[in-house]
Amino acid sequence: MNHRARQLNVSSLARVEGEGALRVTVRDGVVERADLQIYEPPRFFEALLRGRGYTEPPDITARICGICPVAYQTSACTAIEDACGVRVGGPIGELRRLLYCGEWISSHALHIYLLHAPDFLGYPDAIALATAHRDIVERGLALKKAGNAILELVGGRPIHPINVRVGGFYSAPGRDRLDALAAQLRPALEAAIATVHWVAGFDFPDLELDHELLAVHDPARYAIEGGTTLRRSDGPAFGVDAFSDHVVEEQVRHSTALHAALDGRRYLTGPLARYTLNHERLSPLARELAAGAGLGSECRNPFRSIVVRAVETVYAVEEALRLIESYQPPEPPYVGVRARDGVGHGVSEAPRGLLYHRYAIGADGLVRSATIVPPTSQNQAAIEEDLRRVVSAHLDLGDEALTALCERTIRNYDPCISCSTHFLELSVERL
Repeated sequence: MNHRARQLNVSSLARVEGEGALRVTVRDGVVERADLQIYEPPRFFEALLRGRGYTEPPDITARICGICPVAYQTSACTAIEDACGVRVGGPIGELRRLLYCGEWISSHALHIYLLHAPDFLGYPDAIALATAHRDIVERGLALKKAGNAILELVGGRPIHPINVRVGGFYSAPGRDRLDALAAQLRPALEAAIATVHWVAGFDFPDLELDHELLAVHDPARYAIEGGTTLRRSDGPAFGVDAFSDHVVEEQVRHSTALHAALDGRRYLTGPLARYTLNHERLSPLARELAAGAGLGSECRNPFRSIVVRAVETVYAVEEALRLIESYQPPEPPYVGVRARDGVGHGVSEAPRGLLYHRYAIGADGLVRSATIVPPTSQNQAAIEEDLRRVVSAHLDLGDEALTALCERTIRNYDPCISCSTHFLELSVERL
């Protein structure tokens, strides 16, 4: 095998959202660099928000992602409300959490069944998987449909919900409509439990990451739509308003996307971080299923992230049913939020990880500045390091096998670079 001028090229990688390239440089049998190159042009959402009315960011930022628009809406609402000195809780807050559960169920089901499972079962895509195992894929689609039903009922539609506003919602569903939704979610819980048992049987490559972990923390329950602090694996927790004191973004030459560091170190957000830092806040059923699936008190193998997502899906369905059972329609369905001169911070746990928003608002109600830090940009340095380690351990593989392994490694993180279908063009240089 020629190790001096070897290149691997993948013109398009499906089952990941976005476009980019990976360049791996190997010199004398050592992987010197693994650069995840994001070459899509930036979309300037932060600049677009400047000068807009303070009530507009939830609708505008939802367009950043068609897979997790609720995450952007929720972080935006929370940050704006914080800037205006308003806390939204009670029935409105519970309805917001229910909406977020719908997004978790829908997104996790999409990733598990259509994007990630084919890697473990030896199929090139979900179409081939469905041809061989139609019943399995239909179960995943039914689970996703249940999540979409929550999004449609509470949010107004499953993609880019239109019922969300600063302070709450434009309207709240009646008790009878949520009772009908619960009837659809009960079989979804059985499907989610079956999903945990299914993915637990996959063959997982060995890889233990050593990155620091960061996740939103809520002392009362598993953090989804928000929390009181940010918990980390290698240091003390800190407040949401201190995010920018600890997390710093910088431009790297090989990518249009910013890289983030936590106190100067690479770190990881997402399912592994959430589970490792907050698993004690899962429901008894979810904890029992996690233990049965081989998850201990922490999970640091990114290939097993699919198991964590399945456990979180069970929790989200359970939580949705609990919220519906105790639901009382809020009247009115929103809290009044008056503009004032201030700065606000908001976080939530998007399916892919921690999503941070910061807004400075003037007394005239116009946005002075906006900062949005999505989970994928926070995870990119960790993804690159994991790719470097994987390639280093498998330099004996041929071009096709090594390329496939790199693709699998990236899909562990379900990166969302934009709402597109292609992500990776891979070049490996052996010098």
